[in-house]
Amino acid sequence: MELLTPLLRSSAVSECFSDTATLQGMLDFEAALATAQAGLGIIPPDAAQHIAACCHSHLIDSAALAQAAALAGNLAIPLVKQLTALVAQRDAGAARFVHWGATSQDAIDSGLMLQLRQAITLTQEDLNRLIAALVQQITLHQDCVLVGRTWMQHALPTTLGLKLAGTLDALLRYRQRFDEMRSRVLALQLGGAAGTLASLGEDGDLLVTALAVRLQLSAADTPWHSQRDRLLEIAGWYAGLTGTLGKLARDISLLMQTEVAEVAEPAAEGRGGSSTMPHKRNPVACAVILAAANRVPALVGGLHAAMVQEHERGLGGWHAEWESLPELVMLAAGALHTAGDLIAGLQVFPQQMQHNLKLTGGLIMAEAVTMALGEAIGRQQAHQLIEKQCHLALAQQRTLLDVLLEDSRVMAHLTPQRLAVLLDPQHYLGSAQTFTQRVLEQASLLTAGAKRYE
Repeated sequence: MELLTPLLRSSAVSECFSDTATLQGMLDFEAALATAQAGLGIIPPDAAQHIAACCHSHLIDSAALAQAAALAGNLAIPLVKQLTALVAQRDAGAARFVHWGATSQDAIDSGLMLQLRQAITLTQEDLNRLIAALVQQITLHQDCVLVGRTWMQHALPTTLGLKLAGTLDALLRYRQRFDEMRSRVLALQLGGAAGTLASLGEDGDLLVTALAVRLQLSAADTPWHSQRDRLLEIAGWYAGLTGTLGKLARDISLLMQTEVAEVAEPAAEGRGGSSTMPHKRNPVACAVILAAANRVPALVGGLHAAMVQEHERGLGGWHAEWESLPELVMLAAGALHTAGDLIAGLQVFPQQMQHNLKLTGGLIMAEAVTMALGEAIGRQQAHQLIEKQCHLALAQQRTLLDVLLEDSRVMAHLTPQRLAVLLDPQHYLGSAQTFTQRVLEQASLLTAGAKRYE
């Protein structure tokens, strides 16, 4: 389905999981394994040099490898065979030390970790880009008042700044989780046939440390052949992020509806058009993000199920990860990249927001009147009274102000001038500005802290 990659998996992260990258990840493991073993005197140094010289994906016959994997049960077994043959062409003696003491899962899992490390680095760049775009849009539109909606209905006034700050606040938490999990989840896999490294005698533990340093991965305290929580943590982070992006896309697509028209996706030639309707401007970016949010939960559910593995090496569960995890990460990363473009170029229409605030004839401000009147007659009694007046205004197709001005029970406690103020959305925003500024301050602190460590 490569035809859909530019649409659904547009991030550079997708290249991290190409066939070439998958092969190179395992080959990087094999080269580093041999080099580390030579450094510890486990294999001859010249053997390690010959092995490393052959660890390049372009030297591998990938078509033959794929066919052989169908019989072998995984990619590493035919890869090691091809690598051994390549090394033998250079030095027959060196070929004896290819994949020395390791097992196929060591190569596959460690290679995957190298792919994930690159993917995570690229993801961090896109996450930072989206955070910066949100900060910019919030700063520009933090005082822009629009209808707040609950259960898809007009509720109370809010600000676009606060609406976007909710997403930014969530993304800042994902950024913190990202920083916390990185060293924990990116771990070397090296356990040998059954997780004991018995084939390496007393050198096994030393090799784990040396190889982890060489590959710049964490040295796991134990092999994790059948303990898959690290991969699930990565998947869970991407899945949660995708859900947050999905909520953002859902809101923007709803705000883009013709009847609402408060925001729009960035305009560009050929973007969001229809094959038959010239006037259409479809929310393409939102569709991409929502598609990812729709698909990712099933993928992460499969990875949860795959955790139940047998004894020291899993049967089927491990295999289920091979396509599910990369696909999940690519979809999530594609959604993130798309969201960055969407927010950076988001178009905002304040005049339409003002128009929509007036659609209910002041009913959106009923709570403000209720609270003011409640100070005199009690909240519950005020609620019942204003609710009846709202129903009357709807039935008679009049504004709430006109109806309230005719009610002696209301006018006994509130003046016309006071009612005019209470029915002004600009005067009923509560702590929206405070909440928004708090998130902007957190974003400033987090991004400043990140720059110190880059």
